[in-house]
Amino acid sequence: MLPPLNFGVVATDLYRSGHPQPPSFPFLETLNLKTILYIGDHTKSHEYYHWISNKNIQFVHIELSNQLLQEDKVNSILDILLNKDNYPILIHSNKGKHRVGVIVGLVRTVLQGWCLAGAYDEYSKFTKEKGEYDLEFIELFQPALHIDREKLPDFVTIEAI
Repeated sequence: MLPPLNFGVVATDLYRSGHPQPPSFPFLETLNLKTILYIGDHTKSHEYYHWISNKNIQFVHIELSNQLLQEDKVNSILDILLNKDNYPILIHSNKGKHRVGVIVGLVRTVLQGWCLAGAYDEYSKFTKEKGEYDLEFIELFQPALHIDREKLPDFVTIEAI
């Protein structure tokens, strides 16, 4: 079985990747996904939509610009990740690098209390480069989240939020 490009486990039942292609569908089926959160541009992959529909996976598309991250959209993404009813969940963009890297960086710093150096290190392992704007966004982001403590996934550190 073949995982999608830049696949990784962020936390229990939270996964990251680039855009899944048909050869990776059997691998993704082993994850028993409940939700797929796509944060890239519009996709024209009819096979992809057909597969999601056939597997009864909830599909959420929040178009996040690669050049200019919008805080309201980032907060919406984090709100989805803060609800354990959405899990197991895959978050992906086109290549699973920068946009997903920012979201995972915010999961690490905002939701788990990681230091910035650890989040930056993980970001650079997937991007193979420094995205100064992305790293600055992670550092300066001020979350405005809707938190239901009874629905928080186990990986969230209460003290961090």
